[in-house]
This record gives sequence, structure tokens and C-alpha cells, in this order.
Amino acid sequence: MVHSAVLPSPPTDDIDVVDVMHALADPTRLTIVRQLLEGGEQACGGFDVRVSASTLSHHFKVLREAGVIDQREQGRHRMTSLRSTDLETRFPGLLTSVFGVVHA
Repeated sequence: MVHSAVLPSPPTDDIDVVDVMHALADPTRLTIVRQLLEGGEQACGGFDVRVSASTLSHHFKVLREAGVIDQREQGRHRMTSLRSTDLETRFPGLLTSVFGVVHA
């Protein structure tokens, strides 16, 4: 049996637009979110960004604490997914406005 633990992130109703916009204000974090939009959930090591592992962990933490992503431990991997449904519920059209894509 593979253990899967979800890392803490805010409930949908507590996601704050200022926190989300701050999280999306960084080019590396924008790249992470764009890759999630295009490819869906992926392991943390699968992102095409040019930063150290510790810096990448920081970016994931900022995105998670803002409510932009969810992360869960699955075996030896940390899986990352975009909270697109939660963001669309809380702030309709946000992802479309920022990324020019329509949430499916």
C-alpha cells in the first residue's frame, strides 16, 4: 500500500486574491502554474525551471500557502496539482485572464 499525505493549503473559501496575485507575480511560479495548466499533475522533479531544489521548494510553498496548488506525498514522490477548480470557483476567470486559457 502506498501512503499518500496531503500537505496543508487553505480551504477554497479562505483563498485570498492578494495572496494568489502575489504568488503569481514571480516568473518561476508563473512557469510552474503554466506547466500544470498544460500538463496536469506532476512530480516536483518534473518541472522545467532553472532554479535550485531549495528555491523550487520555496516557490511550491508560496503557491501552496496561497491556495494555487495542492501537493501530496505519494511514496517517495511529491505530486503537485493546480487547484484550477477552486480558483475558478473563488475568482471566476482568473486563470483565463492571467494565462489566456479557458479552464476545462
